[in-house]
Amino acid sequence: MNMFSADVYIHRRQKLKEDLKSGILLFLGNDESPINYPDNHYAFRQDSSFLYFWGIGLPGLAAIIDINANRETVFGHEETLEHIIFAGPQPSLSELGLQSGVTKTASADQLETTLKSAVKKGRKVHFLPQYRPANVLKIHLLLGIDATMVNRNASSAFIKAVVAARSIKTDREIGQIEAALDIASDMHAIAMKMSKAGIYEKEVVGAMAGLAYSRSGSSLPYPVIFTTNGHILHNPDHGNKMREGDLVINDSGAESPLHYASDITRTFPVSGKFTRKQAEIYSIVLEAQEAAIEHIRPGVEYREIHVIAAKKLAGGLKALGLIKGNIDDAVAVGAHALFFPHGLGHMLGLDVHDMEDLGEDYVGYTQKIKRSDQFGTSYLRLAKALEPGFVVTVEPGLYFIPKLIDQWKAAKNFVDFINYDKLEEYRHFGGVRIEDDVLVLKDGRRVLGMPIPKTIEEVETLSF
Repeated sequence: MNMFSADVYIHRRQKLKEDLKSGILLFLGNDESPINYPDNHYAFRQDSSFLYFWGIGLPGLAAIIDINANRETVFGHEETLEHIIFAGPQPSLSELGLQSGVTKTASADQLETTLKSAVKKGRKVHFLPQYRPANVLKIHLLLGIDATMVNRNASSAFIKAVVAARSIKTDREIGQIEAALDIASDMHAIAMKMSKAGIYEKEVVGAMAGLAYSRSGSSLPYPVIFTTNGHILHNPDHGNKMREGDLVINDSGAESPLHYASDITRTFPVSGKFTRKQAEIYSIVLEAQEAAIEHIRPGVEYREIHVIAAKKLAGGLKALGLIKGNIDDAVAVGAHALFFPHGLGHMLGLDVHDMEDLGEDYVGYTQKIKRSDQFGTSYLRLAKALEPGFVVTVEPGLYFIPKLIDQWKAAKNFVDFINYDKLEEYRHFGGVRIEDDVLVLKDGRRVLGMPIPKTIEEVETLSF
């Protein structure tokens, strides 16, 4: 089983105990999840916070930290003969505990008894928000909380402590992210080389997924977005046959052996050469991305960098005649969001949108930095000030979404800033997005991973 050394998990849990000071911390691992009948499972993926603090990537586990008693316990089932016959032998529960730096293990049946005893004594049991219905029901059964109220009763103190811990990536974690980026680099290279007129998107997606699995044995951190309909931001469909003149958005990444994610987007022409119009839009996005990366450093609020990118995008569109008037004013009122309707990026780690199961506002915002209600900017997942050790994605884009264009034009939205007549020439353009993963350093930033072709010359050289 792939894990860090036990001292890593011991240190992480010790810091958590120091932050929370008292009470019981409950960690629920994930169980197998059936696809269409109980014995046919989706690929198993352990809960990321469980992985972070305990490291054990097997189903059917739970753990508690009794801070007051300074006692840590992993709960689970010893494997049965049936399990050994069908799935092969696994380490014993006590062996798993030792790999995590825990000497006390117990049967899963004892978890309920332990927690109900604590509740009866009036002790505080902290738990995190649950994203799987099965674990919501477990909390209901273990703690007697109405299932509809479970996540409302999640511990904000626990959430904040976990977010604080997981936000700052250690050198070991950066190594894992870069291992995932090594795989992603090859995925993007094979996609650019394979993509030709007459090839279906699904053929390329299959090749990328197969490469990722063969390299790490892990599932992809998120479903591949690979589409000639780049104006659909998270397009799940891979059924299009690529044609000459198409532009492809490839938003895909891999997981490292310890489940850290990479998240990269490249846009390239199926024909191997950008048209003039494609090159113009692409160059605007690339300039915006490079400007955003250049401004990454500790203490800078990410929402400020989002605005810097938005102004670069709007300025480029003004040069093409698609936006008019004062750029600062256009961005301030949100006119640019017709073309850039999402945030600049998000945290990256054990989750591709790191820790968002704990609540996006806990991860990306603070009590003082609140989410904007403006269309486009409201989708910014990370707004707060950057700190050394943060790993963030930087992914500006320009999109031409016919239905959104029609809606805004009919409503006469921002007619002082948007040239709707000129926009008709781009109605079926699609979209461009460019994304890299960036580590915040004490004195700046570092783009992680090996360089993946990004300039027009580099992309055309690899694609042709």
